[in-house]
Amino acid sequence: MHERVLITHLERAGVEVERGTELVAFQDKGHAVIATLSKEGQTETVVADYLAGCDGAHSAVRHGLNIRFPGGAYEQSFYVADVKGRGDITRNGMDTTISTYGFAIVMPVRQSGSIRLIGIVPKAHEADETISFEAIRADVERDTGVTVDEVNWFSTYRVHHRVAENFRVGRVFLCGDAGHIHSPAGGQGMNTGMGDAVNLAWKLAAVVQGRADRRLLDSYEPERIAFAHRLIESTDQAFRIATSRSRLVGLFRRYLMPKILNIALQTSYGSRAFFGVISQAAIQYRAGPISSGTAGKISGGDRLPYVPMPGSDNFEPLRSLDWQVHVYGEANAEFRAMLASTGVPVHAFAWSEAAAKAGLQRDAAYLVRPDGHVALASPVQEAAGFQRYLTGLAIKPRTAERAPYRVPGTMHSLA
Repeated sequence: MHERVLITHLERAGVEVERGTELVAFQDKGHAVIATLSKEGQTETVVADYLAGCDGAHSAVRHGLNIRFPGGAYEQSFYVADVKGRGDITRNGMDTTISTYGFAIVMPVRQSGSIRLIGIVPKAHEADETISFEAIRADVERDTGVTVDEVNWFSTYRVHHRVAENFRVGRVFLCGDAGHIHSPAGGQGMNTGMGDAVNLAWKLAAVVQGRADRRLLDSYEPERIAFAHRLIESTDQAFRIATSRSRLVGLFRRYLMPKILNIALQTSYGSRAFFGVISQAAIQYRAGPISSGTAGKISGGDRLPYVPMPGSDNFEPLRSLDWQVHVYGEANAEFRAMLASTGVPVHAFAWSEAAAKAGLQRDAAYLVRPDGHVALASPVQEAAGFQRYLTGLAIKPRTAERAPYRVPGTMHSLA
């Protein structure tokens, strides 16, 4: 479903997804990237402004750049099975079983009516080069609560935790699993890969379309690699607790952890914090090179907080996917007039208790990036500071008259 939606949008933008196409080689010539593609025995040379390697953990792009991928693998092996079975199974969600043995996940596969089972391979079979489902059937059924009638397919794998030493070399970038892989704890893998893509996409679009200086691209690696390292640390800790074979940890996992989580999630602070982490809405780039200033509790690099309003909210203008200034209170006429020459719109929202609760400062000004993060937070409406910021990166907002960007023959998406 998600893939079909994305492909449809790509087609509308004039981008064709070329399946069965392999990146054979590439060279960064300084002014462009020359890539050699192979499809059905035929080779093609493509010249592009930039190359983004979104090609997974075994990334050919990362290998081509000779970027190291330090990290390691967890000691446990894991299984995944697609089965037909019986039991007390949630048909519209996911069941997670936590026990002294570890954990197991049960998910219905809606398209086929089968059940997906994921868990830890029993220690007695961990060293086996080949493991059959029958060898661990009793453990799987005990841990998942599912009586398995039929096995459609079964496989085992190891989980790695690694972060590439660089996410960018010249005109070539790494995104998603090509740059970082980690445990499935928290279900952050796809979200993180999409976060990389979003962070890079709006910056690339601005630079290629002549709406920003190339220095804007320098912010991609420090923003995303810092988050990747934080994610690895947090998921690693959670994963080790979830998979530890220590009897003491097992007792904590089975009896104390559910109670602690239940109590924490029943508080407004705990539920908000949990949502912020799992949804990645709490991501901030305060230490990034294009983040500046603080107003109220909001600093440059923070995600713009959500503020509900009668009949609308402050996120509505973000639909433009463009630079904008927000003022919560009153935007003075001089400030508006001086920013008019930059083309960046100023959105003024009535001051409210909700804005104060969100940490915003009354009458302060916030320059918001196309991805919804605050670039510059100023406690006073000083237009000169905003002009310096925009001029420094040669930021030019999009105009309604601008046609979608097209360079026939140079935009490729390989799948």
